[in-house]
Amino acid sequence: MKISWFQCLCLILLLLQLTTVSTLESFEVLGPADPVVAVLGEDVVLPCYLKPNISAVDLHIEWLRVHTEDPLVHLYRDQEDRNEKQIASYRGRTSLFSEQLKNGNVSLKLRNAQVSDNGEYKCLVQSGKFYDDSSIEVHIKVVGTQPVISNEGYKEGGISLVCESKGWFPQPEVVWMDSEGHSLPAGHTETHTDSMDLFTVRQRVIVEETENNRFTCRVRQQQINEMKETITNIPGEMFHRAHPWKVTFAVIFSLAAVCIIGCSVLIHRFVKLRKKRVDVTLDPDTAHPQLVLSDGRKQVRRGDTKQELPDNPDRFKRRISVLGKEGFSSGRHYWEVQVGEKTDWTLGVARESINRKEYFALNPNNGLWALRLIGNKYEACTDPPVSLNLSVKPKKVGVFVDYEEGQVSFYSVEDKSRIYTFTGYKFTEKLYPYFWPGAPNSAPLIISPVIYTD
Repeated sequence: MKISWFQCLCLILLLLQLTTVSTLESFEVLGPADPVVAVLGEDVVLPCYLKPNISAVDLHIEWLRVHTEDPLVHLYRDQEDRNEKQIASYRGRTSLFSEQLKNGNVSLKLRNAQVSDNGEYKCLVQSGKFYDDSSIEVHIKVVGTQPVISNEGYKEGGISLVCESKGWFPQPEVVWMDSEGHSLPAGHTETHTDSMDLFTVRQRVIVEETENNRFTCRVRQQQINEMKETITNIPGEMFHRAHPWKVTFAVIFSLAAVCIIGCSVLIHRFVKLRKKRVDVTLDPDTAHPQLVLSDGRKQVRRGDTKQELPDNPDRFKRRISVLGKEGFSSGRHYWEVQVGEKTDWTLGVARESINRKEYFALNPNNGLWALRLIGNKYEACTDPPVSLNLSVKPKKVGVFVDYEEGQVSFYSVEDKSRIYTFTGYKFTEKLYPYFWPGAPNSAPLIISPVIYTD
């Protein structure tokens, strides 16, 4: 039987069609083996490709959320996007790479990543009755704040410390460690979420006196490989109240030492204490014109009017503040300030280059590490400020600076409790004591005289 040229042509076209259909029905959909990590608020690409890299222009492409009732994230069919039934939270945020569809690239671009985007996705591609898909895990990454350690005072034979960090996603874990990196037994981790579904974590631990009294709070999120930690040092004297027997032992030991060694030991001790204390006086060249300093430069109050004073480069012009005369660029320094019954004041340390002529936010970013009282509200001047709930209103505040360790601590002298510690900083400039005495004609801030006692 003879085959005409027309029949031959039809046979060739049929074979070509069958070959095309066979090619289209033999692809794989491939996604990444590892989770895709996206930063909150940034754009992210969810990779997905066809193997072989045939054209996907005429194919049916769906991006879906797994384990949801309304799963559609993005739909492409009949050579156009069809997102009428798309999940509302994805509207206006998804797109394919239209120029790359011909190369088998069916990846999804997701703009302005949100916490709610966290989870498992499915990339599905269909040709006729044939389809294949691939699952992709998306991890939204939000790194929280530097942990803040607070001292709750004496409890259960030790000192209760609280560590708090805000703004994490996913939820991190909190670990307390001693100076050698060993984990400490701690209470359960308190967690809550804010309006953006970001986690705040808080954990307490009871610590006992060690050789160096250094403790670390580490907040880590292994899923996104992120970690932050804060180290705190507790003066040994803080543990005496928690362990009264140690005080008794120390007294007995001291008396014995006096009897055996004599007065030379006492003299040595006084010299050692003197090196740890600083005799702070106020610097009139830095004082705002509305401030009134005592003759001995140990007291400062705010007057009604400005004095006629030279506007030298060191003088505060906007902030009604004054610095200590003595600055320091190394070592440990401690001084005490009587605040009495005052209802507003600010105390701390400022770096030498602090802005003397304009207003500035009270926080370490602007070179100030301070504690303040406004009305009945105590705050650590961080960014943003941290509110402090104090069971006893301090009438005398101790300020301790460890320059090399990058720490500034505040203490209530009456009950020898720590109020707050700034930690983890690297000081590079000379630091000066900082004072703001509050409202006009209120009681002055008084720098306590240095008393060398044990």
